[in-house]
Amino acid sequence: MAASPGPAGGAAAGAVHGSGPFGLAFDSGLEIKTRSVEQTLLPLVSQITTLINHKDNTKKSDKTLQAIQRVGQAVNLAVGRFVKVGEAIANENWDLKEEINIACIEAKQAGETIAALTDMSSLNRPESDGQITIFTDKTGVIKAARLLLSSVTKVLLLADRVVIKQIIRSRNKVLATMERLEKVNNFQEFVQIFSQFGNEMVEFAHLTGDRQNDLKDEKKKAKMAAARAVLEKCTMMLLTASKTCLRHPNCESAHKNKEGVFDRMKVALDKVIEIVTECKPNGETDISSISIFTGIKEFKMNIETLQENLYFQSKETLSAMLDALLERTEDFTDCAYTSHEHRERILELSAQARMELQQLISVWIEAQRKKTKSIDEELELAILKISHSLNELKKELHSTAVQLAADLVKYHADHVVLKALKLTGVEGNLEGLAEYACKLSEQKERLVETCRLLRHVSGTEPLEITCIHAEETFQVTGQQIISAAETLTLHPSSKIAKENLDVFCEAWESQISDMLTLLREINDVFEGRRGEKYGYLSLPKPMEQAKIAKLGLKLGLLTSDANCEIEKWEDQENEVVRYGRNMSSMAYSLYLFTRGEGPIKTSQDLIHQLEVFAEEGLKLASSVQAFSKQLKDDDKLMLLLEINKLVPLCHQLQAVTKTPLQNQVFLKVDKSITKTRCIMATLVQLLSLCYKLLKKSQMDNNR
Repeated sequence: MAASPGPAGGAAAGAVHGSGPFGLAFDSGLEIKTRSVEQTLLPLVSQITTLINHKDNTKKSDKTLQAIQRVGQAVNLAVGRFVKVGEAIANENWDLKEEINIACIEAKQAGETIAALTDMSSLNRPESDGQITIFTDKTGVIKAARLLLSSVTKVLLLADRVVIKQIIRSRNKVLATMERLEKVNNFQEFVQIFSQFGNEMVEFAHLTGDRQNDLKDEKKKAKMAAARAVLEKCTMMLLTASKTCLRHPNCESAHKNKEGVFDRMKVALDKVIEIVTECKPNGETDISSISIFTGIKEFKMNIETLQENLYFQSKETLSAMLDALLERTEDFTDCAYTSHEHRERILELSAQARMELQQLISVWIEAQRKKTKSIDEELELAILKISHSLNELKKELHSTAVQLAADLVKYHADHVVLKALKLTGVEGNLEGLAEYACKLSEQKERLVETCRLLRHVSGTEPLEITCIHAEETFQVTGQQIISAAETLTLHPSSKIAKENLDVFCEAWESQISDMLTLLREINDVFEGRRGEKYGYLSLPKPMEQAKIAKLGLKLGLLTSDANCEIEKWEDQENEVVRYGRNMSSMAYSLYLFTRGEGPIKTSQDLIHQLEVFAEEGLKLASSVQAFSKQLKDDDKLMLLLEINKLVPLCHQLQAVTKTPLQNQVFLKVDKSITKTRCIMATLVQLLSLCYKLLKKSQMDNNR
């Protein structure tokens, strides 16, 4: 697990992976294989659909026939791999075996049908007149594609149920061992149980890390990351807090400290189950109020609809929305740490927004009575005015929260209070403890309140979750530092009590450091450096969209070719194969982008994907060059010629990513996809040549 959740759920990046007793998720790769085969399979079906709908499908050129046959064969191969994974899952889970096997049989039949209907090898022979193909039975291939998607979806849903069951089972094991740890009063027994607990936590970390990576909802992903970050940090706290209790069994503060860790871990474990099962305990609902920025966004969307539909909302609803929104600004105006200037400006802008809503309502009522051009213009102006006031309010709230947080983090960066608490502890100074515990409590309350303000201006749901996580961490850790310091002060010569205090202080320092990252990310969102919408669908001319889509289809076919070449290799962990597979996967994401689909949503996403793709190409070139040293001179020369094509193309793509994006959206996308296609075409040639030369080299060695 990771040190902090991060806005997009980055805690999974450091998830602990290992092996475990259940087979499916702990067979490191079974879940990964399922995902990878799914990613290969579904695009191929999509490409078949594109080929079916091709306007010129009556012109059966050799190129078209070859493309159709390649896709059909690739689908059938991918189905075969998928079925093997499905059957492995079925064998591990007897309660779902029958359902999974039926879905696998359906998928296999669909794959074979698609392969048969796209087999063009004998189409030009005289005896092929009666042959049923994609051209003569378009309905058949559509039905097969639908059956394939249906059966694949069934297997994936059943596999998902298996993973959820395993996470719940793993959580239950962790909880059972935690109960034993809570009750143990013998140090040797504690060591044995904690060792078992550590293994179970590794298991749980692996399962939840994979699950987090699979989550599509960014809010859930951030919640999972936060819960996993709590569990990661609390595991070390649990060790030192429990050891302190065992060493000082009659110390009340030590027991209080330990109980706090156990309680927080149990809450985090429940939170994970709530996320994976999408069920709250006892039917509870999420009662956390929406942030001010979210409220402003929703309010503006509602008033903008008035230009399209004057009766979409009632006046009372809009007034209530604005009142609720401005009521939440009291978190800022009532905050003791907000400056007088900021407070006055927030109150002024709030009053202005209320006044402008009344003006908007007056124009709105008039517009409902009579429809004229001048009234429409007045309504538009009234909407613009209140939108402008709310934007100004957003700026003021952002400035207030970020300035408070930045000043606070800077002021406490040297951790003077923590150092003083450690010193008073080893000195056994109870008076000093009381003084600095009070100072830490004040610091904690200020940080908690600042986190609440930051949540209002965070700008995205994942960042909101990160603010809530920071608030909870300061709230809980602050109390635990005080109880740990009290234990050390009562037992100043205790090494374990000192170690325990150090662990809690480190968690506090780490969260202070994370606040700097959080502030940067909130600023990035506010200033538009993150989340900039970018997609070819926003290109101004339909001709441009059509060209990008055409380039994308060719790129999609090249990824199929690359996957077919990769399938030939017996050693799937070969470096050349690994880099080739990574490049094919990234190229496929770019293909999805040209259809307005897939994970690439922003300009940053696109540029990042292209940069990584180019880097991966250069790594592949290095691996192939290393392989060439094992070959004879003639074979080596052939391979080096292909490498000399790949390296300049990768450098050219890197240059394209560095050109400014403004006002050149279409040009940049066009160049990027074209370069990527050239690289993929070279990759297909390289993979094929490497495979042939590897086989030749092996045969020569066996003689």
